[in-house]
Amino acid sequence: MIRYANRNDLSRIAEIYVYSNRLNYYPIFKDEEYSFKYLSVENIIKEYFSKEEIIKRTLVYDDGIIRGFMEIDGQEIVKFYVDSFFKGKGIGKRMMNYALSHFDIKYLWALEKNQDALGFYQKMGFKISDERKLEEGTSEYLLKLIYQETSKKEAVIIES
Repeated sequence: MIRYANRNDLSRIAEIYVYSNRLNYYPIFKDEEYSFKYLSVENIIKEYFSKEEIIKRTLVYDDGIIRGFMEIDGQEIVKFYVDSFFKGKGIGKRMMNYALSHFDIKYLWALEKNQDALGFYQKMGFKISDERKLEEGTSEYLLKLIYQETSKKEAVIIES
């Protein structure tokens, strides 16, 4: 169900990205020029997703329909999107569990005002750090979330 993306997936990946960005970020940034003029499937494929290095680090959740995707670069989850029409069905959890079990994920960045994403990431074991930075070209902050590996706790030996 989770596999590496290929060029045939790009229009669906870009579609999920564009719709999710309009739905979740337009209310925060209120940038009509970006959200409804620049942000299009064609532009996003051409300027971002079609780059070979991006395709090589993008995975899709595909059960016959691509329902989500994530981009992983080294120890960072760079992008993590589930199609809004399929949220609440456990897809994000399965994608995140896959990422955490197959890659050495240490951190990700999330928009400070994206409370749904922050809540999800915290449930999945990420903790908001003190590090934050401005989203490029905006006055909105991104928060760095650090993965706290809770499943591999050190064994405690009790002597009798």
